[in-house]
Amino acid sequence: MATRSTIIFLLGLFLSCVAMSAAARILEEEATAPKVELPTFPEVHLPAKPELPKVELPPFPEVHLPAKPELPKVELPPFPEVHLPAKPELPKVELPPKPEMPEFHFPVPEAKP
Repeated sequence: MATRSTIIFLLGLFLSCVAMSAAARILEEEATAPKVELPTFPEVHLPAKPELPKVELPPFPEVHLPAKPELPKVELPPFPEVHLPAKPELPKVELPPKPEMPEFHFPVPEAKP
């Protein structure tokens, strides 16, 4: 027996397929329908826009900020020197020779009459 969530999922899938097929049918009908020319609209004459008065903004006030205080210079302690042991040398590994791959070419399609 199928679980409830499976049934709901399949029902939703079915409904989405029905909606898509209906939308496709409507689009096909619109594509085959004859084009209808719409009547031209009469020109609309709007009244002239009134000119707005020019507004002068008040002058921006000057702001006097106090001088920035100087911060003390911070000195970091010297970085300690670390003596690490020498890196061990790894042995060089030789790989086997790479096998040659046979050349592959796609077949040329035959010309259709």
